[in-house]
This record gives sequence, structure tokens and C-alpha cells, in this order.
Amino acid sequence: MATVFVTGGTGFVGSAVVGALARHGHEVRCLVRPGSESRLRIQGVSAVPGDVTEPAGLVGAIRNADAVIHLVGIIREQPARRVTFDVLHIQATRNVAGAAREAGVRRFVHMSALGTRPDAPSRYHRTKWDAEQAVREGGLDWTIFRPSVIFGPGDGFVTLLARLARWFPVVPVIGNGKNRFQPVAVADVAESFARAVARPETAGQVFEVGGPRAYTFDEVLDEVAAVLGRRRPVPKLHHPVGLMAPLVRAFEALPLFPLTSDQLLMLGEDNTCDPMPWARAFGITPVEFPAGLRAYLR
Repeated sequence: MATVFVTGGTGFVGSAVVGALARHGHEVRCLVRPGSESRLRIQGVSAVPGDVTEPAGLVGAIRNADAVIHLVGIIREQPARRVTFDVLHIQATRNVAGAAREAGVRRFVHMSALGTRPDAPSRYHRTKWDAEQAVREGGLDWTIFRPSVIFGPGDGFVTLLARLARWFPVVPVIGNGKNRFQPVAVADVAESFARAVARPETAGQVFEVGGPRAYTFDEVLDEVAAVLGRRRPVPKLHHPVGLMAPLVRAFEALPLFPLTSDQLLMLGEDNTCDPMPWARAFGITPVEFPAGLRAYLR
């Protein structure tokens, strides 16, 4: 049994990771912003007050842990609240990695994203790359995971598509619907993090994480609709990206507007990988997307 310090443990992926760690018998300490303690719903998990953007106190919080799992990340910026990619991806990762090093904790498991690279069109992926570099240069025994779209109870992407498929006779789709994703179950991602803690042989490696097969955006929507009992293929109205870009730029600052310019750039790329190196290294049999959907959408 190890003592594992987790950041981002109250989020969609974080809650699943904390649950997987607890099932493996690890002692879990989660960094939690004051007032968010109630979001830790797993018995026996300790809440440690703190903030990844404020390095003071992180060293003491991490000290005596055997491993750190860093999950904090955002998909959308809110500059007025200092919720930006630079702050939450780059600076926060530097803070946590530096605190782990100072506390003498060498094992560091980091959440990145598939598509991360220094020349990516989106700032999301470029700042994820800078965060990875902070981990690589931190003098730690690191392992990095880069998942594709993660699905499961409480997700954002599939749950939104399910709402559209339920309530719209024709579903709007930005672009031609041919961009491909490799949806991966949140339980598989969480299990990977839990197993990585005790697999030092995976240190120094980056693992691309995806489901057993790739789907176009239109196919993802059709699979969701089929689970909900709609006929397949579901009727779609495709909107050219070039026509949508000015509209997104005009309204993306509104909190309830569902898309940003950065997300629009990411929709223009495939998000696929060879999942076998990851699956073999951690003994994972990835859940098929339709079976995973049926487990929670119904």
C-alpha cells in the first residue's frame, strides 16, 4: 500500500482515479480548495486544503507521500478568474512538480491529452506540452498519460451529445463530421493511474490512451443516439467551420456559449492513437465504446 497525493481529485476523471486508488488499497490524500471538501465522496480519503496556483504549503502537503498524481486541467479559460491555460496547465504543473521534488517524492504521474505537441494549432494542446516539459525537466520518476476523449458517468462530451440526440429532431454538427476520435472509458483511464503508482518500470514514458477503435464525430453521435433508442443514423445538419468561426469568436466569452475558438481548432483534427502499448503496459482491456455507453446512458 502506498500513500498517494492527488490534485484534481474532485473532478470527473479525478473522482474515478481516487476511487481506483482506494480499491487498490492505497491511502489517498487529495488537495482540495477550501469549500470543496464535500465533493470527496469516497470514505477514507483525506482532504488537504490548498491550491495548485499557490505554491506555499504544497511541500508540506506532499511530504511523506510515496507518489503524486497530478490531474488538474481545464478545457475552457475564464481569464477574469485567472482560470487560464497558462496558469492551470503550465504554472500549476511547475508548482506541483517542484513541490514533489522538494518534498523528496520522486514518483509523479501526470495527466496530459492526446494531440499534445509544441506546434499544435490550439493553445490547449500547446500549454499541455509545456506542462509535460515541466514534468520531464523536474528530476522526477514521471509517467505521462495522454487520453483521447474520455467518456463515462458525469462526462461533458458524450452527455452533451446525448442531450442533443434526445431533444433535437436534427442534430447540429460543426464541420463535416469526419474528424475521428478514440473514446476511452473513464474507468480504464482511472485504473491506469492507480496501476502506474506501483509500476516503476513505466517511468520516463508517455502513453497515448484510447479505446479499441476510432469513430468519426458522426459515428460517435450515431452510437449515442442508438443507445437512446433513436434511429441510426440520426439526422444531422453540418455547419462549415469557416462560417462558424466568426460566430464563435463573437460569443465565446459568454459562460453558457458551448464552444470556444480553441475548441473549434481541436475539432478540426483527428484525435486517435495506437492504444496497444498503453494497454499492454498496464494490463488494460479497453472497454468498447457502445458497451460503455449502454452501461450509463440508459
